[in-house]
This record gives sequence, C-alpha cells and structure tokens, in this order.
Amino acid sequence: MSTTNDPVADLITRIRNAGAARLERCDAPLSKVKVAVLAVLKREGYIDDFRVSEGDKPFVTVWLKYARGRDHVIEGIRRRSSPGCRRYVPARSIPIVRDGLGISVISTSQGVLSDREARRKNIGGELLLDVW
Repeated sequence: MSTTNDPVADLITRIRNAGAARLERCDAPLSKVKVAVLAVLKREGYIDDFRVSEGDKPFVTVWLKYARGRDHVIEGIRRRSSPGCRRYVPARSIPIVRDGLGISVISTSQGVLSDREARRKNIGGELLLDVW
C-alpha cells in the first residue's frame, strides 16, 4: 500500500496520465477532498462522471471526457497549493485561468468551489488547482 502526503496532487497526476494514455477511466484511493474536487470538475464539464466504491480499500473511479478526435478535454491541470506551501487568496484576487477558458478550484469555508462560484459568493480560500 502506498501513501501520499498530497492526495490532490496524486489525483491530478492520475487524471493527467490517464488522459495522455487515452484511457476511458482511472481509479484513485478515496478521500473527501478528492470527491469534492471531482464534483467541481464534473459540474464544469471536465470529466464525464465519477463513482465512489466502498470496501476493504475504498477508491473513486473517474470517467474521463474526450472531445472529437479523441482529444482529452483537460488540456492542462496544475497544482497551485501544496501541503508544504499553502496559497490562500481573497475573493477579489482569485486568478482568471487562460482568460476565462479554464477554472481554478478553491477550498473555501463553504466547501470546494470553482473560481466562478467563489467570486459569485464573494469568498476566498485555498487555491487548490487550475484546469484548462
């Protein structure tokens, strides 16, 4: 069994690698923050679906989304905050990713939100990752 100090970085690496290999889905060990991040990615249209599987070793399965020509919908995904260097932003300083063509995922006091949702609610938080 392998453990990781940064479960979000592990998740985005699994998604990035599965997309590069043109896989239909990928699996990752289960955590609450991963489920929250995946819910944002699904709402914003970057993944098709995800499902939580309970058992001896609970995990989450992510179904990737592809555009015409079998190109992965996620062109890039980058971790912004890490356990060793947290990045917090107020609502007015939330970065705009690729001139609005991408999103930032932010952990706020009201849950994990996309940058658009956080701006609309006027709340800041920890900047987790950027997706475009």
